[in-house]
Formats: sequence, structure tokens, C-alpha cells
Amino acid sequence: MANHKSALKRIRQNETRRLRNRYYHKTTRNALRALRATTDKKEAEKQLPSVVSMIDRLAKNNVIHKNKAANLKSGLAKHIASL
Repeated sequence: MANHKSALKRIRQNETRRLRNRYYHKTTRNALRALRATTDKKEAEKQLPSVVSMIDRLAKNNVIHKNKAANLKSGLAKHIASL
């Protein structure tokens, strides 16, 4: 167990951030799944900017790697172009 006041605070902060990151990551994955399931091109193009924004936010905060974010965005663009 932590013996320092600062270590106890760090533990609390880490847990809060872990839960927040988990929530954002799961929400983004659900949005990706919904976008990939869309068969209407107009609807998919309308959803794309918000999903890309979510992916960029995760990459900026190091929840996912920047290359993974680039790969996800590229795959989505290809998927929408093929509709």
C-alpha cells in the first residue's frame, strides 16, 4: 500500500483516468461499429466527421496509438467510398 500522500492521490487520479479512457474508448468502438454497419452512403458520410473526431481525440490523449487512429480513419474512408 502507498505510504505517501502524493502516491495515494496518484492512485485516485489513475483510477479516474482509467475509467474515463475506458468509457471514451468503448463509445468510439460502438460508433465505429455503427458506421461500418451503415449501408446508406449519405448517412455514413454524415456520421464520418463525428467518428473521425472521436478517433482523433483518443489518439491525442494516448488512449490509442496515432498510427492505429490513422489506420481506422483510412479504413472508414475506404468503406464509405465503396458504398
